[in-house]
Amino acid sequence: MKHVIIGASAAGITAAKTIREIDAKAEIVMISTDAWVHSRCMLHKYLSYERDEMGLSFISEDFFDQYNIQWKKETKVTRIDAVGQKVELGDESNVAYDRLLIATGAASVIPPVGEFRTAGNVFGLRNLSDAQQIRSMAEKAQRILIVGSGLVGMDAAYAFLENGKEVTVAEMADRILPLQLDEKAGKAYQRLFEQAGCRFMLGKKATGTVSDASGNISKVILDDNTEIECDLVIVAAGVRPEVSCTEGSGIKADRFIEVDETMQTNYPYVYAAGDVTGISGIWPNAMKQGQVAAQNMCDIPTVYDDRYAMKNTMNFYGLLTLSLGRGVIEENDKVLISEDSKNYRRAILRNGKLDSILLQGTIDYSGIYQYLIKNEIDLEGKQEGIFNLSFKDFYGVKENGEYQFQIENAAFA
Repeated sequence: MKHVIIGASAAGITAAKTIREIDAKAEIVMISTDAWVHSRCMLHKYLSYERDEMGLSFISEDFFDQYNIQWKKETKVTRIDAVGQKVELGDESNVAYDRLLIATGAASVIPPVGEFRTAGNVFGLRNLSDAQQIRSMAEKAQRILIVGSGLVGMDAAYAFLENGKEVTVAEMADRILPLQLDEKAGKAYQRLFEQAGCRFMLGKKATGTVSDASGNISKVILDDNTEIECDLVIVAAGVRPEVSCTEGSGIKADRFIEVDETMQTNYPYVYAAGDVTGISGIWPNAMKQGQVAAQNMCDIPTVYDDRYAMKNTMNFYGLLTLSLGRGVIEENDKVLISEDSKNYRRAILRNGKLDSILLQGTIDYSGIYQYLIKNEIDLEGKQEGIFNLSFKDFYGVKENGEYQFQIENAAFA
């Protein structure tokens, strides 16, 4: 059996490892545009010089030899022939497959604002190749503009501030980290960043640019006519699944590749996993999707059922925050808030169940909340004490004094 995997991030690497553990004789070929296997979550550590290329890797140095995997690095798949079961590479050669996994991740979205898409000093921050170009240019740049204040944008801002750069963050929303945090939690981080020298332009969007003679942007104009002088622009305004290799293949893909519960596409023997599927794209979920896809590629029927929630953990300037769930308040939701001098906590309950929770300050013993959200546990009689729950609250006591789980089939490991 020959397995071809497109992409070498969390989903692809996990799939390759899983296939080898199941089938010692299978042929595994991994194809990726990357020169290094790296964690995209850690790219800001590269910008701040805390880690080099090797330090971003999440696999052992001998991973490909250990698992007998052929890695075609710095190689682009230009076309998939799902009928003929082969992929075409950038050099027009072909690689045949018995089973195919598409784990191409996502790409930065660069909006059509002024010269954003053509200027030489504008970058997204999604891959190591982006970070390498940014770090090279940042050595001479002093004024850095970051468009977007999500996790990627704030990670980049933190890295540049650590290196003594002048950083401005422009954000269309009225607060930073708008998808992860509410106003209260976002303000706490905003104050810390401002104390470190960061300037924020909130509730404003970029509408135009001014370029110098070399084709680099020297000013970005906001919708209130504010002009921000800059030497380097990082666009962190979102990503989109990287589905370009599916064009003309017949594989169903609009904004993302459509998959069923086994991670299979509309073509037999073709699977997808990770950000490219549009399913909760956090690291553990991507790994789980890669594992499930691999098991099905090896004819072990397995269902992916972990579509429950977004999870983000952040730590800026010593302030820890954990956000679980969608964090969106809908009509008839019950919102509970607890606050003291060191902690801020907000829970959103929907139909008597925990939909989302935000913990800022102390996040110890938070596994209970992931369990409650994932398993959609009814919290009747326990809602008002939501911030003091533990797994013990969901056990009954046997006559011999040992705890027994009250909820059937509720694995929370």
